[in-house]
Amino acid sequence: MELTGKVVVVTGGASGIGSALAERFHAEGARGIVVADRDAEGAAEVAAAIGGTPVNCDVADETQVKALVDDTVEMHDGLDLFVSNAGYVTLGGLEAPNEEVTDMFDVHVMAHLYAARHAIPYMVDQGGGWLLNTASAAGLLSQIGSMAYSVTKHAAVALAEWVAITYGDRGIGVSVLCPQAVESNIRANSPMADRLGDDRGMGAAGVDGVMSAEALADVVVEALADERFHVLPHPEVAEYVRRKGDDVDRWLAGMRRFQQRLFSEGGTPADWLVG
Repeated sequence: MELTGKVVVVTGGASGIGSALAERFHAEGARGIVVADRDAEGAAEVAAAIGGTPVNCDVADETQVKALVDDTVEMHDGLDLFVSNAGYVTLGGLEAPNEEVTDMFDVHVMAHLYAARHAIPYMVDQGGGWLLNTASAAGLLSQIGSMAYSVTKHAAVALAEWVAITYGDRGIGVSVLCPQAVESNIRANSPMADRLGDDRGMGAAGVDGVMSAEALADVVVEALADERFHVLPHPEVAEYVRRKGDDVDRWLAGMRRFQQRLFSEGGTPADWLVG
């Protein structure tokens, strides 16, 4: 997947990972970049800096995602890469309200489904295309302290696998981005950071360091060029996944020990997530 001359859509493009990807795709020579976000002002700022097109879009609304795809194809006469990137994190476990869980599912899973449902027919007709879905290392492992984030990111990875299997022979490539901690609004503004402090607010995700969004964008471009399914900005994740696959019971025990270290000052997530 070479980016020169390509038409690209980036959701969640107003800041963080999304804006860094849009800027890097521009540097790589993409001919049309659509920056989509619920933050219309932020999307406009990013788009203006790279000569792109801003779109105000709520990815949890299928009608808006369909319009985003249709309008992009009409404006740029094609669509080569759809980056379904919007996301957020909350703190909570089994006590989390159902609405909170389903709202996150809409953004982390249904938004990817909507993008695939409406972009793939255009891509197949034009001879091929690529989907890049942002999940998380939590989608391959887990996220201590956030049940909804863990579950929805796992579902995002599963959906990407299914699409890759089902449409790979029809010219559709799929990559799933699974970073650990990245400098972005999703971390800085998270309830987890408020409750545990700036450093510990990264929790398990920050164990291998916090990557800049710009460094992550470098890894993404390399992975797309290599046509890799897993995009792992933190290479340690591959080893963690291997260990999980080799002996899941041992991995679960290790994760429980890690959780105990994170909460060594007293209690566990199960204690303070209730009430």
